Amino acid sequence: SRLIEASAGTGKTWTIAALYVRLVLGHHCQPRLPAEILVMTFTRAATRELSDRIRRRLVEAAACFRGQPVPPDDAFLRSLLQDFPAGPAREHAAWRLSVAAEAMDDAAVHTIDAWCQRMLREHAFDSQCLFEEELIADEQALLEDAVRDYWRQEVYPLPADMAQVVLEA
Repeated sequence: SRLIEASAGTGKTWTIAALYVRLVLGHHCQPRLPAEILVMTFTRAATRELSDRIRRRLVEAAACFRGQPVPPDDAFLRSLLQDFPAGPAREHAAWRLSVAAEAMDDAAVHTIDAWCQRMLREHAFDSQCLFEEELIADEQALLEDAVRDYWRQEVYPLPADMAQVVLEA
């Protein structure tokens, strides 16, 4: 598990993509497929950006592992290549990276609320929730409905003198 928290423009997306490449390769860990890696962020725009950047990084890394030159300013890939000797190990790493890039459509890159909704749907029996729960971004309408319902149930049936006291309050 890794938590990356930083200001805008500090390289969070680059860092997440680098961690993703390392997880796919099993660099100092067990190799993982995109379906086994969860990336969460706050906005839908950020999920699209992350997914695209991760895919591009995987494709770029696979090309370098297949022998294309590493960009001169990419110390990360240069260092990573040193840990995978030329030959079968590097070829297998290139294959893993390519497979992961192709599987990015199935990758778990979600907003926090979308991931929670997905978990509730996938575990509906365990959580005793409906299969199709709906996320409501603005709860104001629900609050207003609840107030009107309460008013109808509790105030309408009151005798006139008590209703007058409530109306004057």
